[in-house]
Amino acid sequence: MLSSSYITPHSPILIPAIGKINNLILDKTTQSYQKIAEQLEAEKVESIIIISPHLNSPENGWLINSTPEFQIGFGDFGDFATRGQIGGDMVLAHELKESLKNNFTIQLSSDPQLDYGSAIPLQLLSPVLKDIKIISLSHANSDRQSHLALGQALKNIIISQNKKIAVIASADLSHRLKRSSPGGYSAKGAKFDNKLIEYLNQPESASENVLQMDEKLIKDAMECGLKSICILLGILDGLEYEPKVLSYQDEIGIGYLTMAMNIIG
Repeated sequence: MLSSSYITPHSPILIPAIGKINNLILDKTTQSYQKIAEQLEAEKVESIIIISPHLNSPENGWLINSTPEFQIGFGDFGDFATRGQIGGDMVLAHELKESLKNNFTIQLSSDPQLDYGSAIPLQLLSPVLKDIKIISLSHANSDRQSHLALGQALKNIIISQNKKIAVIASADLSHRLKRSSPGGYSAKGAKFDNKLIEYLNQPESASENVLQMDEKLIKDAMECGLKSICILLGILDGLEYEPKVLSYQDEIGIGYLTMAMNIIG
């Protein structure tokens, strides 16, 4: 069954040893992660599917990464001290592949090193992940509609499971909110973030509105994770849920949205 679902940012600055003093700037986001951790623990979630824009996908289709034990590390960011281990849900990964393979191109991998789009959210949630197993899912080189369709297919598998499953869409919003932003400033950045958050707060029309977003606006905003959100919206399609923005921060020039989509009933 689908227990809960979330959108979370994956800024390396959220890791204290990387962000250092700048970590304090994202305090609201850190507090939001703590709320998610509390909810995962209260719901006794058994498995998490995390959708990451930074998991390398095959040339065609999607990649599901699962291994008996994942390694978390941030050496690429100069942090060789923060490390962790999380169990992988290989049984669920295999079942997903077998159930999806007739309609989608799915590959399985067993890379023990988590990509940072998966590792950062999971490290921040690690205090409650001792008994939770993980699957990491990539984007594909295809449009938003196909990602929504994959999510719809995933939903049917997830809700048929006896165990409690949470889904996390790892996603940063615009990278062009300030002159100091990685992509420089564009007024389209804030417009994209505002529109997306507005649409996500309207469950009845969220999928349709996100699919119809202007391609130029998306490109100009330099987002990182809209396809993760599309998969999540597909999983939520037809289910009754309540969206709740836990925090949104733009102080360092990138849009960091933390949002819960709480299942009703």
